[in-house]
Amino acid sequence: MLADTESVRCGQIVTPRSFAGLMELYEQNYLRLRRIAPDLDFADEMISIAPGHLDLYLSVVERCKYTTFLRMTYRFRHQDRLICEPDLHLRIYHDARTAEAQDRLDRQHHRIRNGETLEEKWRLNRFLYKWLGFSLHQGHRFEPIAGLKKTVNQD
Repeated sequence: MLADTESVRCGQIVTPRSFAGLMELYEQNYLRLRRIAPDLDFADEMISIAPGHLDLYLSVVERCKYTTFLRMTYRFRHQDRLICEPDLHLRIYHDARTAEAQDRLDRQHHRIRNGETLEEKWRLNRFLYKWLGFSLHQGHRFEPIAGLKKTVNQD
């Protein structure tokens, strides 16, 4: 597990908040995301329902040859408004097997971008790492929403 103080990979200590540490974090986020959402190639809208916990939503925003842009959130009803929080946008790099948090909405609905500094990138992607771990612990796993899963030809 990637600790906030140190990580061990291939016998080497990876320093947190370093470039190498950030790349390790992107790799760990990819592994966790693929565990929680194994059907990313087949569906554009997915929902995870874990009994006793909030429903978790995942939408594919854009799909390219080597990358996929996703949105992951909880959805709340407040009066007549639908509130998505945290509203996290992710970019998956399939060829590099990494997942990066691009930006998110904060509680005041201001967009927090994956900044230019290493510290800002670390903070946002560490949030993704913890959220994915928390979601897996709750038993979340994304399944395609009924009727949206594409069929695969079996010739």
